[in-house]
Amino acid sequence: MQSIDGRQWATQEELVEHSNYGRAASLANLWHDREANGHPPARVIDGVPHWDLEAWKQWLAEHHEREPRDGRGVDRTGDPDEQLPPAGQARVLGVDASRITQYAKTAPRGWPDPIRTEQLPTRTREYRTRAQLWEFADDPDSGFGTSGGRPVGARAKDKKPDPRVQQAAEALAARPDMKPGQVAALLAERHGQSVVTWKRIITQARKEAQQ
Repeated sequence: MQSIDGRQWATQEELVEHSNYGRAASLANLWHDREANGHPPARVIDGVPHWDLEAWKQWLAEHHEREPRDGRGVDRTGDPDEQLPPAGQARVLGVDASRITQYAKTAPRGWPDPIRTEQLPTRTREYRTRAQLWEFADDPDSGFGTSGGRPVGARAKDKKPDPRVQQAAEALAARPDMKPGQVAALLAERHGQSVVTWKRIITQARKEAQQ
């Protein structure tokens, strides 16, 4: 990353970390189609093309806004509560396994916390349920179904507060004698969505209450 006049300039490889794309080749395709999609211009620094990071992230967010969502590749069959390893998660979402690996490094908005983990000799394997994956695929904020998802952190200032966080905070305050998991189960029964999702929302509500 290069800093010039207070602006951050990134190579295509560095842009991968801010896009949820699994590889630079996908970004190269966007650059190739720049006349049609309005891709920001490059600036050659030390013989290597760079892009203004903030301008590029803003463009990518708007590019995805214009793209139709396509969830046709999602496998909707099977037990919703089945816990799947990364390879199984990729099959459910209809993506390459490298996308799940990328999510572990830079999670897109709405990517669910693992239902459980398994410690392997060289890494930690994360398991998620089919229900979690279906909910992620259906969440408009996740950007799933567009080419690579929404850029990490882009348009955060435009994101409206999640009303579920307030619902979770109110439920926690009304039932101080209940454990968070019990409150999550109550909210799931009352408002729908999975208990796992509500646990994540409760965690966010408690975090915001401490700020």
